[in-house]
Amino acid sequence: MKVSVVIVTSGVSNYILSCLSSVLSQGYPPEEVIVIRNPIYPIDDSILEGMSNKVKVITPQKNIFYCQALNIGIHQSRGEYILCLNDDVILEKDFLNEALLGFSISDRIGMVSGKIMRPDKKTIDSTGLFLSIWRTPKERGYNSIDTGRFDRSGFIFGVNGAVSFYRRVMLEDVKIDNFYFDPCFRIFYEDLDISWRAQKRGWKAYYTPKAVAYHIRGATVRSRHGQGRSFSLRFLTPPLVVDLLKNRYITIIRNETPFGLFLHLPAIVFYDMLIWILVLVYHPVVLRICLKKFTPLGKILKKREKI
Repeated sequence: MKVSVVIVTSGVSNYILSCLSSVLSQGYPPEEVIVIRNPIYPIDDSILEGMSNKVKVITPQKNIFYCQALNIGIHQSRGEYILCLNDDVILEKDFLNEALLGFSISDRIGMVSGKIMRPDKKTIDSTGLFLSIWRTPKERGYNSIDTGRFDRSGFIFGVNGAVSFYRRVMLEDVKIDNFYFDPCFRIFYEDLDISWRAQKRGWKAYYTPKAVAYHIRGATVRSRHGQGRSFSLRFLTPPLVVDLLKNRYITIIRNETPFGLFLHLPAIVFYDMLIWILVLVYHPVVLRICLKKFTPLGKILKKREKI
C-alpha cells in the first residue's frame, strides 16, 4: 500500500519542520513526501531536503493557495493512497498504520479520518466531517474535551482538510476538468465539496480513532490571538472571508439536490442571515468585494453537470 504525503506550507512560523519530522518517523514509512513550498517561505529548501531523500520540494513561481497547491502535489505523486496535510499538523507515530486499516474495510472507502486533536492533547479538533443542516462542514466533537466518546470507528460523511487521507482511485473519479480541488476555491470548503462529490458517486468515508494527529486550528490563516477560537470569521482578513462565503454558495449550488435544498432552505436562510450580520459588523468591506467578484451562476452550474 504505497502512500504519498502532500504537505502545503503557509510560510507561518516553523511548523513545516515539526510536521515533516512526524511524517518521516512513521512506523509505516510513506513512499514519498511532497512539500509544496510558499515562494516567500523564509526557510531554505536545502534544510527541508536535508531531512530525508524522500522529501521532494516544489516551489511554484508565484504564491498560490491551498487548493491549487494540493492539485500540484497530487498530480506529482505516485502513491495509491494520498495523505494531504497542513503544515501545522503533527502525526502520532502509528498514524499511517492505523489509518490504512480504515481503507481495508471496503474498496469503496475513498476517505479516512483519524482522531484529530489540538496540541494540548485534551481538546478534540475533529473526529470526522459531517454535513450540517445549515449545509456547512460540521466537525464532530469540535472544541470539546476528549472523554472517549468518539473511540469507536465507523462511517462518516467526509474528512477534515487539515489531515485528509484519500484513495487515489476516488480522487481520479471525482475530479472536474482535471482538478481534484476546485482552484477557484483557493481555501475553505474544499474538504466538504470533495467529500460531497465523492458521496454522490458512491464513495464512503471512514473514521478510525487510533490514527491520532494534532492540529493547531487556524494557525495558517489567523493571527495567534484567533487560533482555536470560535467564530473564526472575526480573525480572518476580508479576502479570506470572501473565499469563505463564495465557496459555501458554490458548494451548495453544485452539490445539493432539489429536494435537499427544499428541505434545508429555512436553515440555510437563517444561517446566512446570521453570517452576514457578522460580516457587516466585523468586515463591512466584504460586501463591496463580493459584488465585484461575483461568480456567474452559469459557470457553477456547468461544473454541477460534470459532477
